Amino acid sequence: MSWLALSAGIAGTAGLMAVCGAAMAGTSATVAATVTAQNISIAVADGSISYGTLANNTSKSTISADLNDTQSATNTGNVAEDFNIKGQDSSGWTLAASAGSDQYVHKFCTSSCGSPPTNFTALTTSYQALSTNVATSGAQNFNLQITTPNPSTVFTQQSVDVTVQAVIH
Repeated sequence: MSWLALSAGIAGTAGLMAVCGAAMAGTSATVAATVTAQNISIAVADGSISYGTLANNTSKSTISADLNDTQSATNTGNVAEDFNIKGQDSSGWTLAASAGSDQYVHKFCTSSCGSPPTNFTALTTSYQALSTNVATSGAQNFNLQITTPNPSTVFTQQSVDVTVQAVIH
């Protein structure tokens, strides 16, 4: 019987047709995947220094032999971080490398700060490295030293804040 005859014969009946063949079942597997969002974060303790009232061209530091107020920057993020630090001009004084007329000096030190203070680096108004590759929950202690202008024509309290920044290592 030809295909044409078979087709015609089926068409005249109930129209039932079956296709037979080997059936293959598919398989699958799962890839477990997780992700954590990167968090770059820093905390500074105690975060406050009061140098007090100082004469012209006078230095004061946070080392233990002076104010005893060492600061500590801690990586509160979840990745290794680099810490940067910078100073600022105040409303009446300009941050400079050496004391001058209405120019003050602010410095930082991370190790071997000594008494009298040594190993201090002058801050600028741009970021510079404080510490690199600080692990999660790791900390970097640092001291600061200020030298007042020589001379100052401004005799009101000045805000000489220092900013510490965390960036991805």
